[in-house]
Amino acid sequence: MLKKDLIELCLLHLLAQGDQYGYDLLKKLHDAFPDTQESAVYALLRGLCREGCSEQYMGQTSGGPARKYYHITDGGLARHEALRKQWRALLRALAALGVE
Repeated sequence: MLKKDLIELCLLHLLAQGDQYGYDLLKKLHDAFPDTQESAVYALLRGLCREGCSEQYMGQTSGGPARKYYHITDGGLARHEALRKQWRALLRALAALGVE
């Protein structure tokens, strides 16, 4: 599983917990992966929308501009589960090799 897939898994995992504002997703990912570029995260979010794994909408805020929120779709939940299976398989393969 490459870093792109891992970050995609993390995005889908966060979205599976509920709709989220794009900047909040970016901040959470950046805390876990400090070397991840902001542009890469937003590119993955756009790709998830294009692939039908998520949807975006403008949410209302009090006293500020509207924010772009992301919502996971049924297709996104299926992709999330597929990536989780790949992650678990990778962990098993690494453990079988003694890599921890």
